[in-house]
Amino acid sequence: MATTTTPVPATAETTLAVRVLGDTHALARRLPQLLAGLTLYGASMALMLRSGLGLDPWDVLHQGLQRSIGLSVGAWVTICGALVLLLWIPLRQRPGLGTVANVLVIGVAMDLTLRIVGDLHGLPVRIAGAAAAITLNGLAGGLYIGARLGPGPRDGLMTGLHRRTGRSLRLIRTGLEVAVLAAGLLLGGTAGIGTVAYALVIGPLVQFFLPWCTVPMPARNSRKE
Repeated sequence: MATTTTPVPATAETTLAVRVLGDTHALARRLPQLLAGLTLYGASMALMLRSGLGLDPWDVLHQGLQRSIGLSVGAWVTICGALVLLLWIPLRQRPGLGTVANVLVIGVAMDLTLRIVGDLHGLPVRIAGAAAAITLNGLAGGLYIGARLGPGPRDGLMTGLHRRTGRSLRLIRTGLEVAVLAAGLLLGGTAGIGTVAYALVIGPLVQFFLPWCTVPMPARNSRKE
């Protein structure tokens, strides 16, 4: 019948949905995967903190703010994520659903995990905890990036600065992380062997998990058939 083959015209609502969500194909998988990845990300950050062997640069900052001002570490994850998101405005970056969820979910997941998991004792246990935390963080990164619903605020800041300045992504990322690490240390945050290990292996871990976690998207012309 003709009514089954006539394409539906795009409306303002569908245009907005595509802009915010991306291609909505397989959204039933992408949304749960996004939430699972962000929740695991926050939980792995909490486990890293409990290991006491050092944090990734942004969490050194979050911990330093918590020790200097108060509130929970997870609250500062959320606050800093929101502040970084405001920096997208002059960079003309467009947030996605995953960007907003990143701000809202990770800090809550981190605080909830910190309430459940106590400090780890004994060097072998702390090393195992840090190794598990970094591995799970890599998996979490693969999950939420692979959901294709928008980058996190800090990743978007990096790519936005790259686009506006023309500098390499590696240089911008290194500069940002050195800056937040230095600020975090001055505020009383903790860095250590775990910080170094995280910096060395998180990239390869995310790269390893990402092909398994990326939701495939159909070609647009195949969807019109």
